Amino acid sequence: MRKWLWVWVLVCLAGPAWADGEAVASLRAKHAALGEQLKANPFNRPVVLESVETPNLVSGEIYAVIDHPFASVSTGLNDPDRWCDVMSLPMNTKYCRPATTPQGTVLKVNIGKKTAESLKTAPRIEFKYTAVEATAQYLDIRLDAKEGPLGTSNYRIVLQAIPLASGKTFIHLTYSYAVNFAGRMAMQTYLSTVGRGKVGFTQVGQQADGGPQFIDGVRGLVERNTMRYYLAIDSYLDAASEAPQAALEKRLQSWFSAIELYPRQLRELERSEYLAMKRDEYQRQQTVQ
Repeated sequence: MRKWLWVWVLVCLAGPAWADGEAVASLRAKHAALGEQLKANPFNRPVVLESVETPNLVSGEIYAVIDHPFASVSTGLNDPDRWCDVMSLPMNTKYCRPATTPQGTVLKVNIGKKTAESLKTAPRIEFKYTAVEATAQYLDIRLDAKEGPLGTSNYRIVLQAIPLASGKTFIHLTYSYAVNFAGRMAMQTYLSTVGRGKVGFTQVGQQADGGPQFIDGVRGLVERNTMRYYLAIDSYLDAASEAPQAALEKRLQSWFSAIELYPRQLRELERSEYLAMKRDEYQRQQTVQ
């Protein structure tokens, strides 16, 4: 009996490490399985994008090889302040600041229009920041928000990363949220007005002229947002070694240049408009509590 008790104690103590090992093994297997897709795809970079839509949930996932060593990725992204640098790059993020609460670290993020906007009209989402694991072989960062605007809830952004033998890093990014009936109606209104004609990245057929027909609707929406966050992570890492002001300018320029590679899906503003808006938002972020 005593022998089995010791076995049980050892299993309990080793639990997190075993979980890490399973996560690392799973990502390595996924990297191997996606080998050909990572080499040849419409993105012209080692990226695979997947999306799912159910009656109550939409989700986008990106698997990618990024040209940064794992140590730099882990050091750079295991920090809530740096996540605000990442989250602030997409056009509709108006503000982001971490705060310490009794429940842990929270990112206070205002999401609004893709143009300049007062914080009073930009809804706030509070993401709980959790560094699930940060070891020499595995990084797992999660942002969770119970409530969102317009009938959305249960937001989750998850970044998992492992080192590759090439000195690069393999990442898995997930972006998802739940939608109730009111949220569905609000999305349909957006997609039939401001969002009319907007598409995602998954090719679902061919147009009459022979060009690709891309997924639209809610899946197209979540694919665009997932890609924006992936490009934001990569752009932040590109600039991470720079001095603060130079880093800001470099990541803004890098992110805009990256989205311009996919104008059909991601073009919203001219570069000058984007840069002016983001510089103003950065200044506001330093002063507004």
